[in-house]
Amino acid sequence: MKTTIEDIKRVLWAGADTFRGVIDAANYKDYILSMLFIKFLDDTYEANVRELEEKYNHHEVRVERARRNLPFQLKDDIRFRHLAEKRFDPRIGALINGALQGIEDLNGELRGIFRSIDFNSEAVFGNTQQKNTRLRTLIEDFMDLDLTPANIEVKTGQTAAEVIGDAYEYMIGEFASQAGQKAGAFFTPPMVSELMGRLTAPKNDEMIYDPTCGSASLLLRAAKQADIQKVGIYGQESNGSAYAMARMNLFIHNCHGAEIKWGDSLANPLHLDADGNLKQFNVIVANMPFSQDKWAEGFNPGGAEDGSRKGKEKIFKMEAGLDKFHRFDLGVPPASKGDWAFLLHMLASLDSYGRMAAVVPHGVLFRGASEGRIRQAVIEKNLLDAVIGLPANLFYGTSIPACILVFKKNRTTDDILFIDASGKDAEGIPRYNKGKNQNTLSERHITDILTAYHNRSDVEKFTHLASLKEITENDYNLNIPRYVDTFEEEELIDIGEVQENISKIKAELEKVELQMEKYLKEIGL
Repeated sequence: MKTTIEDIKRVLWAGADTFRGVIDAANYKDYILSMLFIKFLDDTYEANVRELEEKYNHHEVRVERARRNLPFQLKDDIRFRHLAEKRFDPRIGALINGALQGIEDLNGELRGIFRSIDFNSEAVFGNTQQKNTRLRTLIEDFMDLDLTPANIEVKTGQTAAEVIGDAYEYMIGEFASQAGQKAGAFFTPPMVSELMGRLTAPKNDEMIYDPTCGSASLLLRAAKQADIQKVGIYGQESNGSAYAMARMNLFIHNCHGAEIKWGDSLANPLHLDADGNLKQFNVIVANMPFSQDKWAEGFNPGGAEDGSRKGKEKIFKMEAGLDKFHRFDLGVPPASKGDWAFLLHMLASLDSYGRMAAVVPHGVLFRGASEGRIRQAVIEKNLLDAVIGLPANLFYGTSIPACILVFKKNRTTDDILFIDASGKDAEGIPRYNKGKNQNTLSERHITDILTAYHNRSDVEKFTHLASLKEITENDYNLNIPRYVDTFEEEELIDIGEVQENISKIKAELEKVELQMEKYLKEIGL
């Protein structure tokens, strides 16, 4: 019987149950998804070796020679099956850590992938007995799960890697829904990622970049708009846990050439060309941290002071000249809000015919001072192509509405399209699915947005194509209600009818009170 995606999900939920109540959801995902990854490597490696044995008729020398050319290598003492045999060993935490280190040492592509994960931490798992019990249980949760590629049930046009990868991403999303505000650091809702991928429409042989890539779910969705094996995938992530998830996620999806870096994209961008300049990309997508405070601290590693507060603690001040890549020549964003810092970094990383989509809070559209000056400069350089308002409560960890900004280099027109997808359509139906805890977008909602984006024409209460003159007259304020009128007239209230209803309710209430009094007397109260 083949393994289905539901089977994989059930095992992952079993792992979650093993840790629930002991470790926060934002943290136990690291251990559960790492264990899935180890099991995936073991079963895939076993299948690859058996295939070589059959191909070369068990000729040991030829099999061994061919085995060295497999996508990855494993030794017996670092495989999941070895850990399963040793699951009662009192040193099981150290054994798992040793297996993780062994996997990294044998495979350069996986080096550093587990550096932020410690299965032997009593601070995480409790005392030795509690730790060993939970780790043994976690291993047992995965023991009966068969991830051999040939034994995975696939749909038409789907690969086994995609099934496992989809289950992996599903659980990232589920963990995100439990992790509260911490979730925004590593996951973009699938349909938002799908929308951004289609807006930027990557093509084969193009390079795609996400400077705040989280678990790489957005990168993967964008890459799948083309042949995922024929695009260059690049990302950077400052959070160690999310960085590990991203690399595992891409590896499971068979993206072996992806380049994911660990570090601060603003203070220390790591994707550079041969001359040490920012690497240029055809497509950039990002769901960056909203209004990140102290975003420029990385430019002040030596604790430089400006001397502006006599007799008091001196404060560092970010200046454009501190960035050797000249990303802030159009203006320096305020210290407390890094939205435009990320956007300027991405624009500087976009090639001369590139396109880019980024999720931002609405404040980016209208905040003044330095942000207003940057916004004006970007518009005057004709880089902004569209502003798309999204429904509230779409993203994990925040209920505030956000929007997608679409940028393009070398545009042939200077207008800007505004789309308000947060309200209702002409039939009064919401342009999103209302959920109990979270709202979602369906394929129909995405199609409506994409159709409006490509048509670039006015649709009442939905879209407006604004000229540069109109933008200028609005002082470069991009607040969507200035351009798309979604005002709904309230239905007139018939005061006479309301008073009549109130009188009826009062009369009915008197009858009920009299009846209640009668019942109470009958029971002696």
